[in-house]
Amino acid sequence: MTGRFLTVACGECEHEATIFDRASTVVTCSECDAVLAEPTGGKATLFGEVVEIVEER
Repeated sequence: MTGRFLTVACGECEHEATIFDRASTVVTCSECDAVLAEPTGGKATLFGEVVEIVEER
């Protein structure tokens, strides 16, 4: 199972954060605390726009 790091723009404030696409915890925006990703047991559900794929593993 491989994962990748993504740069995601927050849907609320457009702040960008780099997150792992298989996050095992809820990931929130550091600026406005909106949820960026929720774990699902596999690939996380993303709540924002993927701006860039940073690194594939």
